[in-house]
Amino acid sequence: MIAVVLVGGEGTRLRPLTLDRPKPMLPIAGRPFLVHFLDRLGAAGVERVILSCGYLPDAIREVVGDGLPGGPPVEYAIEPEPLGTAGAIRFAAEGRVGDEPFLALNGDVLADADLGAVVAGHRAAQASATIVLTPKDDPRRWGVVLTDGTGAVTAFLEKPEPSPELGDPPYWINAGAYVLDPAVLDLIPAGRPVSIEREVFPQLVGKGLRAVRDHGYFNDIGTPASYLRANHDVLDGTARTTIGGGADLVTVAPDAAVDPAARLVGPCLVGPGASVGPGACVGPYAVVGARARVAHGAQVVRGVVHEDADVGVAARVQDAVVGTRARVAASAAVADRIVAPDEHVEPDARPA
Repeated sequence: MIAVVLVGGEGTRLRPLTLDRPKPMLPIAGRPFLVHFLDRLGAAGVERVILSCGYLPDAIREVVGDGLPGGPPVEYAIEPEPLGTAGAIRFAAEGRVGDEPFLALNGDVLADADLGAVVAGHRAAQASATIVLTPKDDPRRWGVVLTDGTGAVTAFLEKPEPSPELGDPPYWINAGAYVLDPAVLDLIPAGRPVSIEREVFPQLVGKGLRAVRDHGYFNDIGTPASYLRANHDVLDGTARTTIGGGADLVTVAPDAAVDPAARLVGPCLVGPGASVGPGACVGPYAVVGARARVAHGAQVVRGVVHEDADVGVAARVQDAVVGTRARVAASAAVADRIVAPDEHVEPDARPA
């Protein structure tokens, strides 16, 4: 089984965190998101991964290389210009996937759908394409996918208002995970941006397009709020990953320096080479990245501190992300915001 993974977007909603690295390389519980993603693909039996890249591909290659130890080999297809979801899939898959159905996945979605079972169901149904769906209570922010009793897709509704015709919640939306027959690539025009959701799938209604409803975990990490939630959910095990997770999880890297007078409240994680000073408190729901420092009396609560960042004496980080190499000075308080990479928060600063 081959998987094409779309990792080419610029992650504009997560700026400034994505100014110097692509969204899939942002850390979730101390590991780049794409590493969690590739672990999931390996566990699902994927034998080869093709990364469809565009924005800052070298940052991905530096970490992932030709594949992670024990995982499937990784290839790269680097778009010369953005081609949209379908265009990127065609660019990456054409000439590489052979004659068998393949997975096509958005590389910014943390989810736990059983991909092996989805592929098996696709084959059994002899479908042209299969879309994984996830439930939402409010349809107005999403494109709703309607199906019949057999799972065949009957219509797409873009951000509809609730109505008797639409039925009762939950409403089922596209989860960004597909199984495609290679013949679908012929429906994608070459050389221009093409949306698979708006231009390709509607052509397949009534022609073998099916959908699978999945009730498992789903989170698109593309906003600051969902990025923070992804960290929290991995820490407490709501999102299943190889780090395990649990409400009382306290993970400290072997070479981290945590003062005996510091307090770690689970779930939390302190990364390699990080330090936590006396009287400091990390947690609950907190991540201190590699080589980051949480100084004497500082607090990190429901926050994420990226690599090489510094939280100064008696400073407080709450429901916030502190970017790489950023400095939160002594007695400053940061809440409900992103501190940009290399930004300096002045002493005694307070949330607006």
